[in-house]
Amino acid sequence: MGSFSIWHWLIVLLIVVMVFGTKKLKNLGSDLGGAVKGFKDGVKDGGADAAASDTTAAPGQVANQQSAEKTTIDVEAKQKS
Repeated sequence: MGSFSIWHWLIVLLIVVMVFGTKKLKNLGSDLGGAVKGFKDGVKDGGADAAASDTTAAPGQVANQQSAEKTTIDVEAKQKS
């Protein structure tokens, strides 16, 4: 009862292809591949950004404060009467 034979896996694969179809499985595979590629690029860029911020501590902090100020939205709340 431990592991399945190759015939069990082929039957499972056949059922999955019959249920979802080859087009959806192809799209799912390409979407998954794109997500993995994006994740790897993000990790690589994050490591480069962390190394750059370690070398320039004071100017990097000023730049981060300036970029944070640009994205801040100032709003006034009105009270209901």
